[in-house]
Amino acid sequence: MQPGPIHSHDMQPAIAPISILVVDDHALLREGVRAMLATQADMLIVGEADNGRRAVEEYARLRPDIVLMDLQMAEMPGLDAIAAIRAIHPDARIIVLTTYSGDGRAIKALRAGAMGYLLKASLRKQLLDAIRSVHLGGKHLDATVATAIALHVLEDPLTEREIAVLSLAAWGNSNKQVAARLDISEETVKGHMKSIFSKLDATDRTHAVTLAIKRGLIDL
Repeated sequence: MQPGPIHSHDMQPAIAPISILVVDDHALLREGVRAMLATQADMLIVGEADNGRRAVEEYARLRPDIVLMDLQMAEMPGLDAIAAIRAIHPDARIIVLTTYSGDGRAIKALRAGAMGYLLKASLRKQLLDAIRSVHLGGKHLDATVATAIALHVLEDPLTEREIAVLSLAAWGNSNKQVAARLDISEETVKGHMKSIFSKLDATDRTHAVTLAIKRGLIDL
């Protein structure tokens, strides 16, 4: 008995794997992610970068489906790289991989255009689901980060000037020095500090700085 002809509708087109660009300045982290994704038939790492500037270049060259992006890197930090990529390619799908659980940093990343935010400590449990979810157009937030955002969502956020004042204070500048650096009066600085204490529920300058760093509201 001769086999019948093969009709085109009998042949299912092969589904291309999710192409992924891994951006992190630690080679061990990149190797770990590569080993984890190598076991997944529907995922393929197509490139790597060790800083934000190269990430922007590699994205333009490779146009991957997903970017896994570290935040703290030399030459160009992750937040700037996210903004740069999204400015040219607004459909880019980027997942942040970071050690920072603070709500402030996560909100900055989401506002810059990230669609996922994962802590490196939970990659083994969440990375694969996050990649698939974001690839389909969803968002994925680490539960710890989502809780931190929820805890502070109703609070009055620090203004840009208050962040500038607190950042200078964090470097050990006195009110007088902060005033000189920002070209405002010392009384104005005191007013900003009072507002900062109230918004952060801080007891003093050191407490305010500690809370702000933990939440990722200021960078040192």
